[in-house]
Amino acid sequence: MRLFEFDNYEDDFDDAPHRRRDLDDELKELKEKLKAGSGDITNIEALDEIVSYYFENEKYEDALHFVDILLTYIPYSADTWLRKGMILNNLQKHEEALASYEKALCLNPVDPEVLINKGIALDNLNRHYDALDCFDNALQIDPNSEEALYNKGISLEKMEEFEEAVKIFQFIVEGNPDHKDAWYELGYCYDSLNKPEDSLRCYDEHIRCDPYNYNAWYNRGIVLNRMGSYSKSIDSYDMALAIKEEFPAAWYNKGNAYANMGRLHDAISCYKQTLRYDPKDLPALHNIGNAYEELGQYGEAIKNFDQVLKLDPNHCESYFGRGSCYDSLQQYRKALRDYNKALSLSRNCAELWYAKADLLYNMGRVRDSVICYRIVTKLDPQNHEAWFDCGETLFELRYYRQALKALNRSIELNGNWADAFLTRAKVQFALHQADEAIESLRICFQLDPEKRKEFEKEFPEIPSLGHLASLLKR
Repeated sequence: MRLFEFDNYEDDFDDAPHRRRDLDDELKELKEKLKAGSGDITNIEALDEIVSYYFENEKYEDALHFVDILLTYIPYSADTWLRKGMILNNLQKHEEALASYEKALCLNPVDPEVLINKGIALDNLNRHYDALDCFDNALQIDPNSEEALYNKGISLEKMEEFEEAVKIFQFIVEGNPDHKDAWYELGYCYDSLNKPEDSLRCYDEHIRCDPYNYNAWYNRGIVLNRMGSYSKSIDSYDMALAIKEEFPAAWYNKGNAYANMGRLHDAISCYKQTLRYDPKDLPALHNIGNAYEELGQYGEAIKNFDQVLKLDPNHCESYFGRGSCYDSLQQYRKALRDYNKALSLSRNCAELWYAKADLLYNMGRVRDSVICYRIVTKLDPQNHEAWFDCGETLFELRYYRQALKALNRSIELNGNWADAFLTRAKVQFALHQADEAIESLRICFQLDPEKRKEFEKEFPEIPSLGHLASLLKR
């Protein structure tokens, strides 16, 4: 018996539309009689075709109703229990599907198709190891089963065993270069393994086989975006959107690509298209706010951050973004309130503590800013700029030895930054470490000759040291 197909209808009707209309009428009449409990409807072939019709048209509830009727006539048909399991699987009733497959296997324990579908149900229940056993059993019965091998690869992929999955999908495409689904999964696996060139090649092979798969074009765009090929990624998103315009994720990621290129107005347009299909898309609303902030349109940015926070009062990133806008507008109290709220949601975000430190400094709360700079250096000990700001602020507070330690750490992390050497020289002079200060100045002026003018203007009395000029000439 062929499952989910109509047999011999070509002999009964001359044209497909006429055949479909007559079949629809027949199905309607038969369905009414069956639901009415008519006892004279026992045509197994007709019931079989009704089940196939509803399954093919994705009317799974109706298909389930009629397959149950069919099973009252042929309860020992392994094929019919298999069919019921497939219907239940499409209804996301995986446990019930599994029970149907078990009944099918009791009737025919060596049917690889039943084993494969049982494996798929187990996979959907996240019982991946059990699913692998089913696929392996199917392969023992039919070693050439491409379907069993493919689904085994899917299970391995879900288990994040990407290297093993790649071996299977690669084996499939070597034997069947037009297996579009295997190429698609290979693209996904290689992307997960951070092999973008291989991923791109596989998606291109999939698209060769199936040029109208919008998901493949979309995934191709994601890979290109990660490779930094933003313009090419936009081309892929455009192909996906040409096939399916109502594709919010494609609009969103196209916006991200434009943002990465610095084309912020185009990015905003794409994010707004995302909102057209999903008005409550928080990442799109937030990114519109980010784009307006980068454009210096702080009022518009704040409006978008406000919308996000109405939908999600605990959206940390939007408190941070809105706080940055208030900071730029010198509305320091509002900025501090938002930074504090964001920090209550994300205590270990070094970037947030850094923003708060700068804000407190601008508010004249210099001692409080030092505390925040110190927190930044603990959370992000490789941040040479944070060590520098901490050292410079400590110098301003006349904590010279602590300042020197912070500046030395900044220089250890980045020995090519003239500003750090200049500030360290100032600290060393304050500590009466003249020779060390001169050495710091010498390095500073080598890195950036313009710093000499800045230093002489700030400390006109320093060059009067007798040996300073000659030492700096070394």
